[in-house]
Amino acid sequence: MRKNLPLYILLCFLIVVNAFFLYNYLGSGEKGQEPLDRKPPDAFLADELGFEDAQKQQFRALSREHRQHIRGISDDIRALKDALFSGLSDASLESINTDSITTLIGKKEKQRELLTFNYFNEVQELCTAEQKEKFRKIIKDALRRGMRGQGPPPGGRPDGNRPPPPRDRDGDRRPPEHQN
Repeated sequence: MRKNLPLYILLCFLIVVNAFFLYNYLGSGEKGQEPLDRKPPDAFLADELGFEDAQKQQFRALSREHRQHIRGISDDIRALKDALFSGLSDASLESINTDSITTLIGKKEKQRELLTFNYFNEVQELCTAEQKEKFRKIIKDALRRGMRGQGPPPGGRPDGNRPPPPRDRDGDRRPPEHQN
């Protein structure tokens, strides 16, 4: 028994740690509950602008209608992308077909952007003069934040090096006149 005492202690410790982990991971609360402080995305804009009750009702109606339209367009885009990529392995897929599908996707994206622009234009119409000024600042800040993540990182590649030039089949570097 004396030889195995450290093993028994270790075993008990591991059982307690595993029980604690399982309790916290699986059963510490109901998964369907949302945090109490979580608000819909629209609430931020309504709170920041200080909408009155009548403005809030109009704003909610606009938001609900906008979400329905956007959801429909997003579903259409998803279906078009599914059609486009389902033909990826099909050898008989013609470039004309892919061009027409991508053109339709582009039109749907344009429609979605125009709906979003019109939605924010209608929200701005709900605002008083003072609220309109706040609204412009919020939109300007949101657009600046949205553009940060696009494009290559400043200063080139993260490690500062360029990728190696392409090699031909034999492993030799191509002469400069043959590189594209």
